Amino acid sequence: MAMTDPIADMFTRIRNANTAFHEQVDIPASKMKERLAKIFKEEGFINDFQVINTGNSQGIIRIKMKYGPNRQKIISGIRRISKPGLRVYVGKSQVPRIFGGLGVVILSTPGGLMTGKQAQHKGVGGEVLGYVW
Repeated sequence: MAMTDPIADMFTRIRNANTAFHEQVDIPASKMKERLAKIFKEEGFINDFQVINTGNSQGIIRIKMKYGPNRQKIISGIRRISKPGLRVYVGKSQVPRIFGGLGVVILSTPGGLMTGKQAQHKGVGGEVLGYVW
C-alpha cells in the first residue's frame, strides 16, 4: 500500500526514536527527506545522517539521534502542519515563529526547503511543512 504522507512518517519515526532514546533510526530515502535531515543537522537537532543505497532504487536515510547530558532530549517536539488533505501556506510576512524563535519552522519554498529564518532573510513564503522545537 502506498504511503500518503511520507514527511509525517519521517517525523513520526524521529519522534518515536527520540522518545525511546534510540541511537539511530532508518527512514526510506527521498530527496525531500534528505533535505529535511540536512536542516535537522544544521539546526542541531540530530548528530548526523547518511544516505545508504540498498539493492532497491529507494535506499534509506540513517539518522544518528542526538541527546544532551544525562539523556536529555534535544528534540522536545516535532509536528507536521501542512497535510495532504489541508495544505497550509504563508506569505513572506506571515512566517510563524515557534516559542519566540526557540523552535524551527520548516518551509517548502520556490527556492527549496528552508527554515523560517532563512525564508524571511530571502523574502519568500511557502508551504509550512512542520515545526521542530
